[in-house]
Amino acid sequence: MANYAIGVDIGGTTVKLGLFSTEGKALCKWEIPTVKEDKGSRILPDVAESILKKLEEEKIALGDVAGVGIGVPGPVDAKGTIFNAVNLGWGEFNVPDALGKYLNIPVKAANDANVAAFGEMWQGGGRGHANLVAVTLGTGVGGGIIVDGRIVTGANGAGGEIGHIPIEDEETEVCGCGKKGCLEQYTSATGIVRLARRRLAKNQTPSTLREGELDAKAVFDAVKAGDALACQVAAEFGEYLGKGLAMIASVVNPEVFVIGGGVSKAGEVLFEYIRPAYEKYAFSACRNVEFALATLGNDAGIYGAAGLLLSGEA
Repeated sequence: MANYAIGVDIGGTTVKLGLFSTEGKALCKWEIPTVKEDKGSRILPDVAESILKKLEEEKIALGDVAGVGIGVPGPVDAKGTIFNAVNLGWGEFNVPDALGKYLNIPVKAANDANVAAFGEMWQGGGRGHANLVAVTLGTGVGGGIIVDGRIVTGANGAGGEIGHIPIEDEETEVCGCGKKGCLEQYTSATGIVRLARRRLAKNQTPSTLREGELDAKAVFDAVKAGDALACQVAAEFGEYLGKGLAMIASVVNPEVFVIGGGVSKAGEVLFEYIRPAYEKYAFSACRNVEFALATLGNDAGIYGAAGLLLSGEA
């Protein structure tokens, strides 16, 4: 019986890798550069080479490894076919087939946000729950949906793209996806700054946000200090996110929303603004949901990739 699994999380700058026991303990973690030249043709060979080198260093036989789970930044279907990873230069191909030929052990692949959600369910903030929605509030807004312990992939691997739920009909500025009024435009780190700039421009209310660098951290630091204008920004953020999560809950009825990404570093104060809006919009049977902070941070992807492999899900 195999005693180990490998988790891989491919990012635009680095590839994170982890060696795990089959019980989910991280035994060692490391990184290699993401070489994107020549349409990313070196990425998977580099991953395989790094894995084999690490196993040799740890004196672990390849046959003692259950396989490799891998999260990639793009839509991935249930068979592991990626349709487009713009940031890597990849087109359409089957990731398990491409990586497996270098390693000759099982490979499972999924979208990176979905894999991170699986990691939070397996060993993180959603542990103990089989139905959850992970929300990543970073430069953009990502998500992963788990129903009965299984990732919701969708027909083309786009399940969980919660950042592009249309939430504001009156928006005039264009989202990065090409649409207007997406959830991401108001609840990402950049979206929070956008809300703050709009509010600062509309009135002359004294605020510490008028001083120094304006970012999402500054907004929530000001909220904690009782800054009235910052609290208005947080309320607007919470209204959008709470409403968006209520929409999601009506479809998948999660036990818990796990909030991660850079914005989540603000801590529990986020829930003071998200929960009231969520409860206002949520269907009655979905109202009694838990909110939790993600706990795995940047390691959620490697945990989730290994967990995905060990669970047999994809």
